[in-house]
Amino acid sequence: MVIKQLSVFVENQPGRLAEISEVLRQKEINIRALSIADTTNFGILRMIVNHPARAESALREQGFTVSQTDVIAVGVTDEPGGLVTALKALADAKITVEYMYAFVSKAEKTAYVVLRVEDNAVAEKVLCEHGVPILSGEEIY
Repeated sequence: MVIKQLSVFVENQPGRLAEISEVLRQKEINIRALSIADTTNFGILRMIVNHPARAESALREQGFTVSQTDVIAVGVTDEPGGLVTALKALADAKITVEYMYAFVSKAEKTAYVVLRVEDNAVAEKVLCEHGVPILSGEEIY
């Protein structure tokens, strides 16, 4: 099950992240997870939100460059080594993780990890075979 991730091009200027957050607040869109990778002049803000299509539209209306990417999310035990099973299964299957970020859920002892890989379907199959739960959009959003 893929989930939708928004990627937003952000100039490195004071207040740009606040502007993005305000656009989402006004549309009652909740950010569930985020990551930002930056260079000197710009960054890429990656977000999982509860209403991806609505968020994309709202941000575009305000002049932001936005794209949606299919990613997968897995649940891992929130303890040392909890991520090892998932990453080892992918490595053994020769699946490269392009990037990932994680956040702790409200559920007890669970962490969610968002993964970007080349082939989501193959990665999901491998992870399921190793007992790593794949999360649905409803669980994440």
